[in-house]
Amino acid sequence: MVRVTDAMDEARIALRTLADRVEGIAHPTLRLGVTGLSRAGKTIFTTALIHALTRGGRLPVFEALQSGRIARAELQPQPDDAVPRFAYEDHLKTLGEARQWPSSTTRVSELRLSIRYATKRGSLRTLTLDLVDYPGEWLLDLPLLDMSYADFARQSLALARAPARAEVAALWLAAVATAPADGREDETKAREVAALFTQYLSACRSEKLAMSLLPPGRFLMPGDLEGSPALTFAPLDVGDTAPKAGSLGAMMERRFDAYKNAVVRPFFRTHFARLDRQIVLVDTLAALNAGPAALADLERALDGILAAFRTGRNSLVSTLFRPRIEKVLFAATKADHLHRSSHDRLEAILARLVERARTRAHDHGAALDVVALAAIRATREARVRRDGHELDAIVGTPEAGQEAGGHRFDGTEEMAVFPGDLPADPDALFDSSGAGFRGLATAVEGDADFRFLRFRPPAGIGDGPIPHIRLDRALHFLLGDRLA
Repeated sequence: MVRVTDAMDEARIALRTLADRVEGIAHPTLRLGVTGLSRAGKTIFTTALIHALTRGGRLPVFEALQSGRIARAELQPQPDDAVPRFAYEDHLKTLGEARQWPSSTTRVSELRLSIRYATKRGSLRTLTLDLVDYPGEWLLDLPLLDMSYADFARQSLALARAPARAEVAALWLAAVATAPADGREDETKAREVAALFTQYLSACRSEKLAMSLLPPGRFLMPGDLEGSPALTFAPLDVGDTAPKAGSLGAMMERRFDAYKNAVVRPFFRTHFARLDRQIVLVDTLAALNAGPAALADLERALDGILAAFRTGRNSLVSTLFRPRIEKVLFAATKADHLHRSSHDRLEAILARLVERARTRAHDHGAALDVVALAAIRATREARVRRDGHELDAIVGTPEAGQEAGGHRFDGTEEMAVFPGDLPADPDALFDSSGAGFRGLATAVEGDADFRFLRFRPPAGIGDGPIPHIRLDRALHFLLGDRLA
């Protein structure tokens, strides 16, 4: 586990946790973190989870609901006056009325549910479920707490100079070459280099590259910190010696430390350290679209994410003062973009991506699982005939601007798409010999091995059940034992 706290942090976390546990004696509470990297579907998953618990649906694997033991689940007032409420009603309206996906998660939000249920022995109880929705990019900031500015700079520059990123990093790297760390402190130069660094991070997140390891996370979602000194720094070639006072390097180092103290540490203390369970949503298909470098980058990012978790089985002491995350579910989203014949293969690819992390969690006594799911299913399956052969296909409405076979969709026409087959052996995608596979970043136009379209939400989302793929399995893993 990455060490991200000092003694003062631990004392504050212990006091806050003890207060939570005292309250939980009368009102048992489970805090579930929902996170994932950009465009993985965090808001969609949280919305679908709330809808399933409060309004029901076809959830055969979620035993507590399927058996009728859940009497009701109701929304409760926001538990934390200083944290925005998750806008469930607004997101549901966007899905149902506009047939558009809700906007991405750019900040922490919470929502509280009370679940009235009968135990398997017949007694009635209530579980308070606090959902904590937050950007996965913020998780990738936690290792920064253990880094010096020099460590951060060396790591960032090494990533930027790698072949997969060098082209989009060129302008920023050129600016770094004209900004010596031992030069005098210069606000204009600092802002120029920081702006180019931010542009580089944004370019790395494009569909073509789909990179995942992009700290600092707030640079791409600054919120009310935009323009502040804490977000106006960038890695420089600092060498092995500490920057001298009054230099540009010392200025960047000071702002890097301010970022850790003003942004990263409060997030860890106030939100992350208090979680009991965690789901990490992963857009594996986006990495497959982009190519081998994106898939390798995603593997490193997922390893870093789990390294930030304090996983393991809780003892009485840890439960009272410093809870561990006992269950972590990694979910490959957008399974509806594939025919069901490839769902197990998608799940196997994700299992391969988190293999190292899974071993580490198991060693600490934590439960970690993987699943391929679509919290809201946007397609249906069909058989289509092409060149005299029948193929498994999916049918849906591609988003406006999506392209396939030279055709550009306008967002209104339904289309049958053959998404292709994922390899039966996931190791084929991680071939270290260089054979690899072709993605958008490496193939000639139109010749990528995988090309997955984005689809609009299905029509008719409202009061009735929402179509999904394996949402019930995720709910059972995350909540089932607490509703037994």
